[in-house]
Amino acid sequence: MTEHTDITVYGIVTSRALRAHWALAELGLPYRTEPVGSRTGQTLTEAYTRLDPRQKIPVLKDGDFVLTESAVIVTYLGEKYSAPGKQLVPTELQARARYNEWVSFTCMELDATSLYVLRRHEGLPEIYGESPVASKVARDYFSKMIEAAAVRFGSDRKFLLGDEFTGADIIMMTVLPWAKRLEIAVPAVFEAYHDRIAERPAYQAALIANNPSGAAPV
Repeated sequence: MTEHTDITVYGIVTSRALRAHWALAELGLPYRTEPVGSRTGQTLTEAYTRLDPRQKIPVLKDGDFVLTESAVIVTYLGEKYSAPGKQLVPTELQARARYNEWVSFTCMELDATSLYVLRRHEGLPEIYGESPVASKVARDYFSKMIEAAAVRFGSDRKFLLGDEFTGADIIMMTVLPWAKRLEIAVPAVFEAYHDRIAERPAYQAALIANNPSGAAPV
């Protein structure tokens, strides 16, 4: 989407940027994309640093409100713009707690503690150095955590919270293809989950918005 509105997403290509594009697609919101790439120098400019002093992507600008951190962006959009049939964030207390649990688990245990370690030491060894021990530990830890998640998820639910798609599914679905690209096996229940969610029109639209040149997410 390129229509000029009050919503702008800064960031493309990365799995974390995909989360913002996907949430907006699920909610059917028009927005503007600034195609800022990671490690391109585009986040180091004075103008971008004023948006995010940490010089990371994605950044969401909703009117005058600027927000960083992809999972928080998904939750914010869901809380502000959800409508009947497009409810990305549960309102009931315990369902909301379960939502937060899945989001926190996915971001911390699967993404930051596991996959991003591999991103650094296997994908960017020229910056972070090679570390076979750290890489092995990260792979083993991901496998342990995704197996535990499969037990919690079970085999009778369509989405993480049951029959309704939420922002927690956006976060989970962005780590599963990443793991598959790294040749890390995921349990059968999550293979089926991946294939089911990959058919969502909003997911397909977000992939295009996030990858205008067809590059693979990182």
